[in-house]
Amino acid sequence: MNGRDLVRAVKDLGTERGRRAWRSAWRHRRADAVGLPRRGAERARVPGLLTGTEPRPGGGVLRFARSELLVRVTSGGAVFWGWDGAAPTPSYAVAGDGPDPDPRAVLEPDTEGGWRVVSERVTVAVSRHGALEVRTPGGTVLRRELPPRWWEPVDPARGGARWSQRSEVAADARFFGLGGRAAGPRLRDGAYRLWNTDPKGGFGPDTDPLYLTMPVQLVVADAGTHLVFHDNSWDGRVVLREGEEGAGSGADRPGSSELRAEGGPLRCWVLVGTPARVLQGWSGLTGPAAVPPEWALGYQHARWGFGSAEEVRRVADGYAARGMALSAVHLDIDHYDGHRVFTVDEGRFPDLPGLARELGARGVRLVSIIDPAVKTGGAVHASGLSVGTGGAFVRDARGVEVRGEVWPGECAYPDFTDPAVREWWGGLYEERLGQGFAGFWHDMNEPVSFAPFGDNTLPRSARHAMDGAGGDHRSGHNVYGLAMARAGWEGLVRLRPDERPFLFSRSGWAGMQRYGGSWSGDVESSWEGLRASLALVLGLGLCGVPYSGPDVGGFGGSPSAELYVRWLQLGAYLPLFRTHSAIWAGRREPWEFGAEAEEQARAVMAERERLRPYFVTLAHLARRTGAPYVRPLWWGAPEERSLRDCEDTFLLGDALLVAPVLECGADRRAVRLPRGRWYDTATGAAYEGPGQVLLDAPRGRIPVLARAGALLPVRDPSGGGGVVLEAWAPARGRTGGGLVVRDTGPGFAAGGIERYTVRWAGDEVVVEDEAGARVPGVTVRGV
Repeated sequence: MNGRDLVRAVKDLGTERGRRAWRSAWRHRRADAVGLPRRGAERARVPGLLTGTEPRPGGGVLRFARSELLVRVTSGGAVFWGWDGAAPTPSYAVAGDGPDPDPRAVLEPDTEGGWRVVSERVTVAVSRHGALEVRTPGGTVLRRELPPRWWEPVDPARGGARWSQRSEVAADARFFGLGGRAAGPRLRDGAYRLWNTDPKGGFGPDTDPLYLTMPVQLVVADAGTHLVFHDNSWDGRVVLREGEEGAGSGADRPGSSELRAEGGPLRCWVLVGTPARVLQGWSGLTGPAAVPPEWALGYQHARWGFGSAEEVRRVADGYAARGMALSAVHLDIDHYDGHRVFTVDEGRFPDLPGLARELGARGVRLVSIIDPAVKTGGAVHASGLSVGTGGAFVRDARGVEVRGEVWPGECAYPDFTDPAVREWWGGLYEERLGQGFAGFWHDMNEPVSFAPFGDNTLPRSARHAMDGAGGDHRSGHNVYGLAMARAGWEGLVRLRPDERPFLFSRSGWAGMQRYGGSWSGDVESSWEGLRASLALVLGLGLCGVPYSGPDVGGFGGSPSAELYVRWLQLGAYLPLFRTHSAIWAGRREPWEFGAEAEEQARAVMAERERLRPYFVTLAHLARRTGAPYVRPLWWGAPEERSLRDCEDTFLLGDALLVAPVLECGADRRAVRLPRGRWYDTATGAAYEGPGQVLLDAPRGRIPVLARAGALLPVRDPSGGGGVVLEAWAPARGRTGGGLVVRDTGPGFAAGGIERYTVRWAGDEVVVEDEAGARVPGVTVRGV
């Protein structure tokens, strides 16, 4: 416990909630003392020498003196390997039964006594000691896995094995991913914990871990890009070390990644190719991303501390009176009766369905927070006790219901890894729909139990169904938020099968995109928090979660007008565009920051509204291709090394380059450009990349550049909500183009992809559809 936590813990003893949290933490500690066996003496082992092989579809089994390894290449080119019986499924991350093996990939002898599996896109080679290499078709090694190491108790009754897997990558490689990380998106040398964690207060770039971790790395090097996923939900730690070219005597020192896990299976997936191909393969493996409703791609306002329905009306009226487009208002835990989930404080919100209808008539939806912790003794708790044979709630090793301290007081926790519990919980959303809510925001689902010391979550000995496999909180913790999201999503689809749900979650795991998106959590109100916001969104996108965004303005503080406007300017180009703040923090309505900030905010929101059709296209393309809306600058050119280290600029789809201002007082900033011509969308000036330019960034705007030849769908400026096309002139002698997917309404229709070409025809730029016909009414810029 650090000094700050110690002071907070002592202060907590002075409050009733704090004293209950102390008692809860002691109960959890005692539960673990009884329910978790002490490991005792351990013995270390390695695979040993290769003793035999068994061909199987897509690869085979390689037997070593003390272990066996399954290697499989799938029909899509993904590589799976698992030690000691670890198979691709069951898995919380992998969609369905997983991909089929590649019938053309066979296990055959390799040089020096090893074996290999050769496929069209990748070769996997295994040495006689158990080292494994992933190679390109040309033979270049992208990743080398050294033989793993295990530490298992001498007495098998004392638990399973801990293990370590060390890998080597190219000296020029850069690491990205590992879920939502405040420092990044490029991950520097250091240790990164894999344990979803509420950091107990506002976080900045130095805070790790955060709410949504996952063992997914994207590795970018000259030789190629690959994604690696260790499918293990146990607590672990990844230690990264970047390589060095020409180190020491002139030889390259490779980069390295070591994963240390406290238990669970040692199994891994690797996908290789361009970034776009890798993310498409990852989407195919773990499931396509949910497409949010069209309105959820607009601006949204939230606050912990809306005191009443009248305050919600006042805020919504304020936006309307100032001509600022508002898509949704989010209600936090204070709208509940005593903070109890699936209830309403009738005194402060006497007619919530009426309020929802009133706001809906002007295009504003209501979004409800949903916490997993259920107040004991209440109606929801009583309902859950009748689920299945043992009730809906997590129990300890003795069969006693686990209790924790959360906002309503003493709470129980649904076991979302039980299918019957997911069905029961999903049905509870009928009450929310009846209250008029159109979207849902999952919070506190790491899960959190307030604790002045130790982990602020459930005891590790707490038992989970794990969908029939059984297990304790060591394996269930990281997938808890994912399973809760599944319960909510599936329940909403059953209740309203003609509407795709809007759901985003603070915690989750690999595959989270199937059920919605995520958001930053309680980012601190500071310039460091602003920078961390961008890192989180980029990192999650590279892990397959394309829809996310921060609390604009930060959660717990009172940002200056300058910081607030700069945060709005960043948020306007991120998928989830939402202001949010704590009950003790400063307001987040634009007019609270003065006339100048209000005018600047109006321009920001107007531009987001203009670009909303483009976000609709990006959302549908993310589902089809796995490509995130927000992409690092190297996305289309990973071979350009200078782009790999650029962390303050990003691409929004293929068309736009966004350079947010992340420093106090800055009115100009350097912008790194990828190859090609780029137009400043504010001035129309053209710049040639690759290279770096210095651009004006006055308080009212940030540099946004359009790629030459790009085509975007935008809101019709004449009104009526229609969509028109905007094209940027390609360089002479070149063509451009773009894809458009129009909103298909509230249901699950995929929508057709419209393909357009942008080219010069004499002295004019024309846009043609797939049939070669000219498209009228296109706004052409850059000529």
